[in-house]
Amino acid sequence: MERREILKRLTVLPLAGSLLPLESLLGSPTGPLEAGPNIYQSIGVEPVINCRGTFTIIGGSIERPRVRAAMEAASGFFVQYDELAFGVGRRLAELTGAEYGMVSAGCAAGMKHVTAACVAGGNPEKLIRIPDLSGFEKNEVVIPARSRTVYDHAIRNIGVKIITVNSTEELIKSLSPRTAMIYMMAGNVDLPKIAEAAKPLNIPILVDAAAEDLTVKPNVHLQQGATVVAYSGGKALCGPQCAGLLLGPKNLLMSAWQASSPHHGPGRDNKVGKEEMLGMLAAVEDWVTRDHVEKMKTWNLWLDNISKRVSSLGGITCSVRQPVGIDNASPRLTITWDVATFNIDGQDLAEELAIKPPRIALSGSAVDATGKTTLSINAGQMQLGNDKIVGNRIVEVLSQKRPPKSTEMAPASFNLTGRWDVDIEFYSSKSQHTFYIESQDGNWIQGAHKGEYSTRELVGVLEGDQVKLSSAYRAAGDNVPFLFYGTATADKMSGEIYLGEYIRAKFTATKNVRKADHRTLRVPKGQPLSS
Repeated sequence: MERREILKRLTVLPLAGSLLPLESLLGSPTGPLEAGPNIYQSIGVEPVINCRGTFTIIGGSIERPRVRAAMEAASGFFVQYDELAFGVGRRLAELTGAEYGMVSAGCAAGMKHVTAACVAGGNPEKLIRIPDLSGFEKNEVVIPARSRTVYDHAIRNIGVKIITVNSTEELIKSLSPRTAMIYMMAGNVDLPKIAEAAKPLNIPILVDAAAEDLTVKPNVHLQQGATVVAYSGGKALCGPQCAGLLLGPKNLLMSAWQASSPHHGPGRDNKVGKEEMLGMLAAVEDWVTRDHVEKMKTWNLWLDNISKRVSSLGGITCSVRQPVGIDNASPRLTITWDVATFNIDGQDLAEELAIKPPRIALSGSAVDATGKTTLSINAGQMQLGNDKIVGNRIVEVLSQKRPPKSTEMAPASFNLTGRWDVDIEFYSSKSQHTFYIESQDGNWIQGAHKGEYSTRELVGVLEGDQVKLSSAYRAAGDNVPFLFYGTATADKMSGEIYLGEYIRAKFTATKNVRKADHRTLRVPKGQPLSS
């Protein structure tokens, strides 16, 4: 992200803990738990209407009735898990056209099990030594740079060495007897070429298709040369949120099942229950018989209803983008308006809709260069009747009278340039960081933030005594935002840190006023005679 955009966003981020609807905003639990339509409210938690998509943090997807029925039926019996896995594997093969299938405790767990299978090869003496791979013949996984994401933690958990490559040619050259597996996100157009190079070397290719629509008879990725393809149960398939689907050759998936609970070893912590196993099978059964054309018509009808309701205000433009391809395949409505018309931008509107019941999860944009802003609504996980609630709620909030949004900023009360010693209090540990504030141009701050593992750019804004400072710790596939916000004086700062998905921490910072010693420096005339 450009520095200018970071600074622009800092001016609109609220200070009072409302970046996410935390416990203080939602009230305290009332209990006891009451099964029924208000089960979440009974413990003080307000559910959301999902207009964002299949994000795990808001529940992924809603299970299909056939899935819930299968899980309920499965819960009433005992069964031997290996026998269950073999029966499920055979039936998945019949349904999909793959040689074999396996259900895991989520897509990421499936990726972990496949990696263990590729490293240990079904040898339990090797399996139980993971993640200590010393002496293993195969201990490397090759990943294209575009496929390095937060999800490859599942692969790294096995203890493999990650080889990151920047091109297909570099990937092919990196293959060696140590290569246990190639991993890539779905959509790599060079998959057939990579498969052609990997097959003679007996190197499996794992394709991560977590959010894709399932393709069967044939599966598109297996047809193009993938060895195993992994799906999430809690996304497009509308199966159990805690289940994943693996399709591929029986020998490799048997090794992956060996690395999964109920067996002991590196995958015991990724337990998949009998209910999830049959629920995932039911989701696939449902998928191959479902009317997907009618499903898409329903989604578009809901978006059309919202569009008509919102457009009744005037000053609103609505457009629907149809899905292209099979990844996150659902239509999306974009609502656009001039900020000056309603005196609220998409980010603020989305936040208000997310916090106040009936809570609605959708995405909003900041103001663009033309003064326009947007809301985006994904229909893929909306439920019957949501369209009316969403349309009415958007109209209600946009219709509220509000003064024009001021662009004036309170003058900075202090100059914060200098070095700051920062004490951070995480949930169960403490850490010492450093701010190097190099310049302050009125309200705008620029410098560096030294964390535990890196020094990165720091940008921020000071309005009166209210300070906001932003940096990010980046590693391969990962990004941890640090947004410090609170109050400042000339020599102290304190407040909270917004950490994105990692929630929050607290901080205090003290300006370092230690002066350097005044001493002369002597330059030797010759080279040293000892070391």
